[in-house]
Amino acid sequence: MKVLYYDCFSGISGDMNLGAMIDLGVDKNYLIKELKKLSINEEFEVEVKKDERKGISGTKVEVILRESHHENHHHRTFRDVEKIINDSSLEKSVKIMSLSIFRKLAEAEGKIHSKDLYEVHFHEVGAVDSIVDIVGAAICFQYLNVDRILCSPVQLGGGFVKCAHGLIPVPAPAVSELLKGVPVKIGAVPFETTTPTGAAILKTMVSKFTEEKEFIIDNIGYGVGNRDTEIPNLLRVYLGKVEKKERVYFKEECFILECNIDDMNPEMYEYVYQKLFLGGALDVFITSIIMKKGRPGVKLSVLCHKEKKEKLKKVLFRETSTLGIRECSMVRDILKRDFSVVKTSYGEIRVKKAYVDEKDFKVKPEYEDCKRAALENNVPIRKVLEEVYNSIK
Repeated sequence: MKVLYYDCFSGISGDMNLGAMIDLGVDKNYLIKELKKLSINEEFEVEVKKDERKGISGTKVEVILRESHHENHHHRTFRDVEKIINDSSLEKSVKIMSLSIFRKLAEAEGKIHSKDLYEVHFHEVGAVDSIVDIVGAAICFQYLNVDRILCSPVQLGGGFVKCAHGLIPVPAPAVSELLKGVPVKIGAVPFETTTPTGAAILKTMVSKFTEEKEFIIDNIGYGVGNRDTEIPNLLRVYLGKVEKKERVYFKEECFILECNIDDMNPEMYEYVYQKLFLGGALDVFITSIIMKKGRPGVKLSVLCHKEKKEKLKKVLFRETSTLGIRECSMVRDILKRDFSVVKTSYGEIRVKKAYVDEKDFKVKPEYEDCKRAALENNVPIRKVLEEVYNSIK
């Protein structure tokens, strides 16, 4: 198993990440060529050079904004970013990763400013350099083709940082929101060491945060930051392999919210399902039950993470006829999974693969992609599914 490990002893930023990836072995010419597939390619240049901090050599990447385009670098929305990425000729897997990272960022900014996902104006996060940093990260992950990404506790720094709204304390609110549940360290230096872009990359791509390095190291890369202070302003990354058989599932805490309903129009459940999933539900399902006085009813169950619990309760109270909700905590085991794109004669289909062990896996094509392909090509959906499964064998 191929492993990528982030050692964030001095935090992480988007440009430090790109520097570390190139220092680790990603071809800089390939990275720059892929980034030029973005429609905003005339707004930036990518400069790559060797540099050092405290005698440790690494790679420094700088996204240089062209003067003639400076007026376009602010107030892009998540919808703008989606269009820039989707309209590019980048690989589908790179688009999916890039948008997943940006979605995490948008959700964090939206929560802080009490705005809907598509109402968020990113300010500095939406500037060209951050688009380049995030799309560049996805290109590097695809290039390295690792099986698992791990990370140490993340150093956040201290003091204050200047942003579009003025001086704010470190960590910035977006960083705090993104790194909920992640082990962090604070105060190694009196400035910001982890940016929202860096935090979003970690939160989206890392499967486990740990100080244990239980793998054989094949290569080490250093991404150089902009400061020269008492600790090396570097992001260190390891590329290695795990030879022992590793558990292919992981545990996570979640909650079940339940309510019994016997007086609601069944046509409304499809709408309620959509509202619950938009609110962050992991799963929603209905069980037929017999209630008091022999009345038929349903038990509506919602599976969710702790941070989504109160929001989903409000949805249940607002959108259903229930007067009470039960909750209980539990731990679930989840199979390791990854996503890929299969090219068929009907178009590209996203596929989810879940591993039972190293050789045994389950495959599930994305239904919406198959449905779209069947409708566009006027063929039975089973034909699309058959070609997907045959392509995977």
